[in-house]
Amino acid sequence: MVVLQTDRLILRMFRHDDFEEYAALFSNPEIVQYLGNGKTLSRVVAWRSLAALIGHWQLRGYGTWAVEARDSQAFIGRIGFFDAEGWPGFELGWVLKPAYWGRGYATEGAQAALAYAFNELGKNRVISLIHPENIRSIRVAERLGERCEGETETFGEPTLIYAVNREKQSI
Repeated sequence: MVVLQTDRLILRMFRHDDFEEYAALFSNPEIVQYLGNGKTLSRVVAWRSLAALIGHWQLRGYGTWAVEARDSQAFIGRIGFFDAEGWPGFELGWVLKPAYWGRGYATEGAQAALAYAFNELGKNRVISLIHPENIRSIRVAERLGERCEGETETFGEPTLIYAVNREKQSI
């Protein structure tokens, strides 16, 4: 089990007792407006989503972590990788509760994950797929050294492709 720690965060495997907060996270319209089709997830679909994240670890050997604040051990979101069949590339993504927006947590956790991708997984390129209106996530991607390389479509929505290559990263 891979656990990453930063000054303020713990990125750990999901557990069964994360489900209630995970379901609440994805039932919040403010959080999902720029994710997938922009619609909230029912509890059943949230369960499937969480199961898919856990299964991704089994199938690929890497995936998305639950994120805890180190000081309170509170569940604050998810950060990690997605590389499913047919996906545009090895993606690093982040979703945090609004109470933790604007405080550098997404950047801090994503930097740790990016270092893991380059240094432990041997990845040479990492992308982040971001809705064009999601200014907060665009700023996080830019802080990670990612640059916009173009546009694609995911879940029927226009999506920007931000990317960083290993040789251009100083992690």
